[in-house]
Amino acid sequence: MPGKFMNIDGKTVLVTGGARRVGAELVRAFAAAGADIRLHVRRSRDEAGELAAVLPAPERCRILTADLAVPGEAAKLFEACGPVDILVNNASMFEPGELAAGPEARDREHFEVNFWSPLALMRAFAAQQLREGAVVNLLDQEVVHGSARGGAYALSRRALADATLEFARELGPRNLRFNAVAPGPVLPPAWLPGGKMEKTLPTLPLRRKVGLADLAEAVLFLCRNDSITGEILCVDCGQHL
Repeated sequence: MPGKFMNIDGKTVLVTGGARRVGAELVRAFAAAGADIRLHVRRSRDEAGELAAVLPAPERCRILTADLAVPGEAAKLFEACGPVDILVNNASMFEPGELAAGPEARDREHFEVNFWSPLALMRAFAAQQLREGAVVNLLDQEVVHGSARGGAYALSRRALADATLEFARELGPRNLRFNAVAPGPVLPPAWLPGGKMEKTLPTLPLRRKVGLADLAEAVLFLCRNDSITGEILCVDCGQHL
């Protein structure tokens, strides 16, 4: 018997951190699939407006502002969205630093953005009365497989990975699915010296960086496939091997 797939056309999708980089590619992919977009930003409202203007149906994209480093803002964001069929937790923060060195304020901010706010959004998502729904959390291949040393960043991302699996177990009977994508090298972060990411690519089995379109397609695949939950999918050109 053929499998059943979620039809994204007409669904409402919330993408956090959706104005730039990976988030913008996700917004473009969901809009192309016919979704109504709830595009969250922290400060990049102008960039979000420019992105919305070039989507197939700009009028179906709402831009919402929230600082996910502030406790309680995530719940307010979800309430402002209205009903949400698909949640994509893409927003994150990273500042280099060792856990032993602190400072505590920075570590707490990492956890608020990378764990507590996504958790609040997942809880609000689960509180809806949906017949079906999908959540995809964006993680980090190096964190998931334990090769990254990133202090509070690494701890907060691993906590979100564990929460993804726990929500999948708890809410599967309600046909709510929770998955994650763990990317490898996609775009170099602003703090990384120029060319450093490119120098690592020959060490990967596929010898290249992850394409933005490939990453977005993986997210849409996990949203569509009704038989997949509790999966952390590495999209990393084989970096985890």
